[in-house]
Amino acid sequence: MTRRTLDLIFAVGGLILAVLVLVLGLVVQSQANFAHDGVESQLSAQQIFFPPVSALKANESDPCLKQYAEQQLITGKQAQCYADHYIAVHLSEVNDGKTYSETSNQLRALPDQTSADAQALSAKVQTLFQGETLRGLLLTSYAFSTLGDRAQTVAYLCYGVAAILLLAAIAGFVHAGRRSAEREVLPRVHADTVEE
Repeated sequence: MTRRTLDLIFAVGGLILAVLVLVLGLVVQSQANFAHDGVESQLSAQQIFFPPVSALKANESDPCLKQYAEQQLITGKQAQCYADHYIAVHLSEVNDGKTYSETSNQLRALPDQTSADAQALSAKVQTLFQGETLRGLLLTSYAFSTLGDRAQTVAYLCYGVAAILLLAAIAGFVHAGRRSAEREVLPRVHADTVEE
C-alpha cells in the first residue's frame, strides 16, 4: 500500500468522523438551547422579582439577593438563589423551622381539629405546602438550567474536536498530494517469497 493510499484512507475517515462529531455537537447544542429557552420562558411568565436591597431583612443577607435586587427572576441561577436564600428563609420562620410534612403530622396529631390551635396549624400547613412547592419548582428549574449549561459545554467540545479532525483530514489530503506519497509503507508479500 502506498503512502498516498494510507493518507487518503485516514483523511476520508477523519473527515467522516469530523462530520459525525459536528452533527453530535449540533444535536447537543439544540438540547442546550431548549433547556435555556424553556427555563427562561417558564420563569419569566411567573413575574417574580427580587426585592430591593432596602427591603431585605437581616436574615436575608446572602450576596446573591443583593446581586439580583429588583431584577426579574429568569435564569436557573436566580431561581436557585431565590429558592434557597429567600423562600427557604421565610419558610423556616413559619413553624420554628419545621417542614410541611412535620407541621402536617403535628396538625393530624391534635385531638380537636376544630380548635384554634388546629386552625392556626392548618394555615401554617397551607403556607408551608405552597412555599415548599414553589421552592421545589424553582430548584427544578435550576437543575434543568444546569443540565442545559452542561449540554452547552459538551456542544463546544464537540465543535472543537470536529475542527481538529477537519484540520487533520485536510493535512492528510495535502500530504497525499506530495511526491513522497508514492513510496510503499506496507510492502506486499508475494506468494513466491513465503516459505512453505
